[in-house]
Amino acid sequence: MPSPRRDGGAIVSRYRFLKRFGRLAFAYWRSGESWKAWSLTISLVMLTLAQVLLAIWTNYWNRALFDALGDRSVSRFLAQIGIFAIIFVLTMSVTATHLQVKKRLQIGWRKWLTEQVVDRWMSEKRHYHLTFIPGEHDNPDGRIAVDINVVTEIAIALAHTLVYSILILGTFIDILLSVAGDATLSVKGASFQVPGYMVLLSFAYAGIGSALGFLLGKPLVRSTNRLQNAEADFRFGLARARDKSESIALAGGEPMERQHSRRLFEGIRDWWMRQTFAYTWILFFTSGYGALLPVFPILVVAPQYISGAITLGVLMQTAQAFEKLTSALSWPIDHLAEMAQWRASAERVLSLHEDVDTLDLANAETETNSIEIGTAADDKLVIRDLRIARPDGQLVLDGLDIELSPGENVLIDGDAAPADDLFKAVAGLWPWGRGKVLLPVSDSVFFMPQSPYVPDGTLKAALTYPEDAALFDDEACRHALDCAGLGYLTPRLGETDSWEHVLTTRGQQRLGFARLFLRRSRWIFMEEATDAFDPKGEIRMMETVRARLPASTIIMIGFHASLEPFFHRKINLRRAPDGKYLFGGPPAGMPPAPPETDKSDIDEPDNAADSGKVA
Repeated sequence: MPSPRRDGGAIVSRYRFLKRFGRLAFAYWRSGESWKAWSLTISLVMLTLAQVLLAIWTNYWNRALFDALGDRSVSRFLAQIGIFAIIFVLTMSVTATHLQVKKRLQIGWRKWLTEQVVDRWMSEKRHYHLTFIPGEHDNPDGRIAVDINVVTEIAIALAHTLVYSILILGTFIDILLSVAGDATLSVKGASFQVPGYMVLLSFAYAGIGSALGFLLGKPLVRSTNRLQNAEADFRFGLARARDKSESIALAGGEPMERQHSRRLFEGIRDWWMRQTFAYTWILFFTSGYGALLPVFPILVVAPQYISGAITLGVLMQTAQAFEKLTSALSWPIDHLAEMAQWRASAERVLSLHEDVDTLDLANAETETNSIEIGTAADDKLVIRDLRIARPDGQLVLDGLDIELSPGENVLIDGDAAPADDLFKAVAGLWPWGRGKVLLPVSDSVFFMPQSPYVPDGTLKAALTYPEDAALFDDEACRHALDCAGLGYLTPRLGETDSWEHVLTTRGQQRLGFARLFLRRSRWIFMEEATDAFDPKGEIRMMETVRARLPASTIIMIGFHASLEPFFHRKINLRRAPDGKYLFGGPPAGMPPAPPETDKSDIDEPDNAADSGKVA
């Protein structure tokens, strides 16, 4: 069966959708913050009940006011003005308090739900792994920042109006039955008594309106969902252009980026117009529906008033009660747009959350597609029968066995693809494959990617990332920067800036080495960490590493011959032959694998002299 989110929810019932959503979102009321959630929820319900009681009081006040006007009684009219002043003050107080409680509940729920989704997304490298599997989890930043906000805000607003409408429904049916009474119909000389005719008319009026509203509003759900997707794609495209602005400028790619932005915005325009047409039909119907609502009951009850059967106050009370009851019954059509927006955002949040579940389930159930990461007992690096595959099972590296002791520096070169994937597998980023990786003690291992992440903030925070900057003294930070060739930045250690844009690519790699000098780890894994250096600068940096960290072990992926003198041995990796799969064969539709050829070529000299000693 297709996933509910893959076909827009057309196959799965609304009940199942709400059940899926409830498992994720309503756990807030069972969490560690449940006392706060329940206290705000109960307060919100009590304030909603107060709003209903004020509406009932206003209805009876309306009757008394018009009876006083009908009788031309000044004293009763003035008394009703005083009563209205009380209702007016209470209404303002209850409404303002209700808004405060509702907003607190919305932001509390949003905070909790955001933390849940972000924690699951960022834990165990899932944010990285999700980029390699199919599914509707694109633009996770927009789903977390925008859609969760929409989901929590609109859900609580809808829940409040729904509870209010249900309470109004229960109370104003009784009021309408008591004030409007029964109607007598005469057909061909025979009289028929119609009990509660105004209630029946209210149900019929709201039922016809809701049915027509749903038919006219069906295109709104799909267009709203697709418009939000198009908006997210447009934001992502602009953000990507901002992040890569230097590369775009150097390549002269502005015309292509403008064309890409126009193409993305065309999608927004198309779905905007479709949503506009859907809104137009809704507005066309609801404007007439709403304009007729206050007039219709007066036209129906007017004959009784003209005949003297009821007073002017009863007429106006009946009209207002009919309007309140019909509005409560019309809750679905009145909130169709909000429900469509909420449904679309909820689906986007659910798709991200459920794709994380799918990823976890796949990793847990497929034992043959799991690289075991552990800790070596004797502070060695041990790799046993390591096979690295793509998420579809195609092998990249087939059968690698290595055992490295402390102080045994190794250079890895050859094919870039298996080399880079080996780095990811050892770092625990790449679960797809088979075999075992036993690392030295975890707190002694330092991974240096080709492009280190440089967060915004102070230079000290960028240097000490991901640790708290307060854990390192300024003098140690300045010394680390100076060793890495960034001594000119030491006066700016406490300065806040966008350091990713301030530093060149080489400067960012130097910052990676400054982090290394600050941590002084015993095992260092480098992934082309010097590829932005010129040959002399690369040699000087490696000499500095060996001088400052003589007891550290270095495993480096690099493709420059000038690096070889710094290592005891070299491992040359080759990509596994195309068509070779880890799980017995290619997926459906793929060609069969060719005959097996050589495994990865490992060049391990018998002694350090074969590849050069440490400089």
